[in-house]
Amino acid sequence: MEIRPATHDDRERIRTVARDTWHDTYDELDAETIDETIDEWYGDEALETALSKAGTAFLVAEVDGEVVGFAHGVVTAEEGDVLRLSVHPSHQKAGIGTALYERLREDLRDFNMKRMRAIDLASNEGGREFYETHGFEPTDEDDVEIGGQQRREVVYTLEL
Repeated sequence: MEIRPATHDDRERIRTVARDTWHDTYDELDAETIDETIDEWYGDEALETALSKAGTAFLVAEVDGEVVGFAHGVVTAEEGDVLRLSVHPSHQKAGIGTALYERLREDLRDFNMKRMRAIDLASNEGGREFYETHGFEPTDEDDVEIGGQQRREVVYTLEL
């Protein structure tokens, strides 16, 4: 496995990983809602911004030359936010998510952050387990609109 900075050439595979992961993870969302959300959140314009914005790290994990996961984080002031962390369902439970998280944390630490936050839908039990295993604690809840409906999300925080 190789963890490296994402490039423009990775965009389509990032979308594929995101789409397949969302379809596998979020049972409460219908397929059309997932596809529309992925098209919006991971479209060329959104990914272009994510790949080029200052204070941002966007990493991919490759296995045998194929992108199988990604992590996207940004630092603002003293906080680092894990905006996206996905591993393709066929590669989960192999340490890829942990490797991506650890590299993202290392890259963002260069910006002198004091804490990290991660936000995920409350329904994602695997996400909750992942973040809590890595020392994050649930510290807040909010709502996000997906597919025209409000969905509950949890904010996880790790003090560094």
